[in-house]
Amino acid sequence: MFTFGIEHEVAFMQGSGAFADFANTSFEAFDQIIARLPLYCQDYPQLHVGDAGIRVKRWYIEGVERFSKDGRFTTCVPKGIEIRTTIHSSIQGAIDELATSFRLLRTVAAAYGMTPVLVSFNPYRSIFVYDPPLNAYEYQLHQAEPDRQTEHFAMLTYGPDLNFSVRDLSSTAALDIGRKLTFYSAFIVPFSYSSPFYNGALWHGLSARTFLRTGQRPAVRVFVDQNDQMLIDNPSLTKLARTPCEAGRIEFKACDSCDDLAIYAGLLALLKGLALDQTLPGRATLPDEEFSIRSAQHGFADEEIWSQACQVVQAAQTALQDDHDACHLAPLIALLERRETPAHAFIRRFQQSGAILPVLQQTYQYWH
Repeated sequence: MFTFGIEHEVAFMQGSGAFADFANTSFEAFDQIIARLPLYCQDYPQLHVGDAGIRVKRWYIEGVERFSKDGRFTTCVPKGIEIRTTIHSSIQGAIDELATSFRLLRTVAAAYGMTPVLVSFNPYRSIFVYDPPLNAYEYQLHQAEPDRQTEHFAMLTYGPDLNFSVRDLSSTAALDIGRKLTFYSAFIVPFSYSSPFYNGALWHGLSARTFLRTGQRPAVRVFVDQNDQMLIDNPSLTKLARTPCEAGRIEFKACDSCDDLAIYAGLLALLKGLALDQTLPGRATLPDEEFSIRSAQHGFADEEIWSQACQVVQAAQTALQDDHDACHLAPLIALLERRETPAHAFIRRFQQSGAILPVLQQTYQYWH
């Protein structure tokens, strides 16, 4: 009935100890890593390739594509490498493939002195500037495509797309689930928080990414096919499917990145349970800004955020009933009981070392 997929953005640290980003790392530096990773011909047409030729494999360089004045692709300014899984009939299948792809990426990257590190917001930079400035052709692209209008902000963030589809679900029903997940997004995302750094220092909350992202980028994206184009009335929530396999897909895009695979599994199980749930009434096209900001700053220490998160998890548990995926909710329940987020561990490590780098070096311990 359900199918699942994950897209996970990976940041890197150079051998010198510098954080690898658009300011100090070239497209070619990442491209030599991609070149040594395998191509699985059976992946297509499941995976979207695109026109620029960058998204050919399960791994591709994530960044800003640049074009000449006459519309020719010229380069991609990189921020890191994205891993995407193929479509799986089980949560565990998607998790296992992500882990395998990550291990391959880490092994190849090591040969070029690059080490994956878990961040959700660039810990050292807070602005991306187009250099050179956008030309007339690029400006037209930005005017026509809403996602491009905020890509300068996306160059600073690292996060997952948690994807699922439900067999025979109508576009109208998928859109309703998308609006439901958007409404409750502020209570879902704390389970993933991992961006307590900003401009080289400890930030005043748990997720600088969520705090700054709210209102700029969508929390949820629902893909509809050509026959339902009339549903694309709000570009922040709906998008025309680029391949037949994308039609009906619901992407939850608001979470921070995780370096604990059990939390990813838990979040997918939570989304599945909320899709099945028939009790929660909330619906929204845009996330609630006040709740999202409070969530980003305080997480489960905020009484209302914690209470709503408990309600959301309970609703998912009840909807899943005896479904074997209900067991994946356990790590989320443990975080609720401790009223903690993954960012709390980052903060404790920072307080012990007094620096960001040692914190980053301890990430991805669960991916061996």
